[in-house]
Amino acid sequence: MWSHQLEYAWQTDCGRVRAHNEDAVGVHPALGLIVVADGVGGASAGEVASRTAVETIAERFRRHPSPRHDAERTRLFVEAAIEEANIAIWRHANTNPGCAGMGTTVVLGVLGPGWMVAAHVGDSRLYRLRDGVLEQLSRDHSLLQEVLDQGLYDSREEAMASGIGENILTRALGSLPSPGVSSSICPLAPGDLYLFCSDGLSGMLGEAQLREALRAADPASLGRTAEDLITAANAAGGKDNITLALLGVGPRLVPETDPLG
Repeated sequence: MWSHQLEYAWQTDCGRVRAHNEDAVGVHPALGLIVVADGVGGASAGEVASRTAVETIAERFRRHPSPRHDAERTRLFVEAAIEEANIAIWRHANTNPGCAGMGTTVVLGVLGPGWMVAAHVGDSRLYRLRDGVLEQLSRDHSLLQEVLDQGLYDSREEAMASGIGENILTRALGSLPSPGVSSSICPLAPGDLYLFCSDGLSGMLGEAQLREALRAADPASLGRTAEDLITAANAAGGKDNITLALLGVGPRLVPETDPLG
């Protein structure tokens, strides 16, 4: 089914400040699905929203396997799955007063033969380490990113110094009838290492720290790398819940052949 050998690891932690963990993570190798969600809403509502997102998306993939032979159709399928999760969260919030106003970010990946569909809503992120270079593949749906994109400030630091908080979301599941999903198709290459994470990790560790941790990763023991990242985020303050999933892309399982024979 898969074109490459794949390794997975995932971890979630409450952090050092929050009383409850409102993040959720789902990794389903048989489905080729990785989902990280970061709930918002206070009390237990954020936990309900993130769990609903992860479970709803996974259940859709179980009911209707994605068309893995076609990357573009899979991308549309992924967006529909996120839309379904958005509706489920919105309905739950409107029928349960204790959950009013809840929402969640989401970042996910769905694997196909030689490619991955990536999608996100909010500021949970996807990074890729390839040939030692770390690249953020997602783009935050946040007020801070929006004003930077508009050229109103020259840097994140300048925008934040003016009072723009880095955690003000412009999109989240459960807040609007349509959440505005961003999606893309990413070709896989042997040696790639993908990091899906909530802002409890990316907000505590800069890109240089993430890059060094991923460069040092042993593909055969990604669980240790996940634990090390959690430990580092807590050592940096652990101000939020910390959740991550790692995907390591290994050698091709089937050698490429010359189509001309």
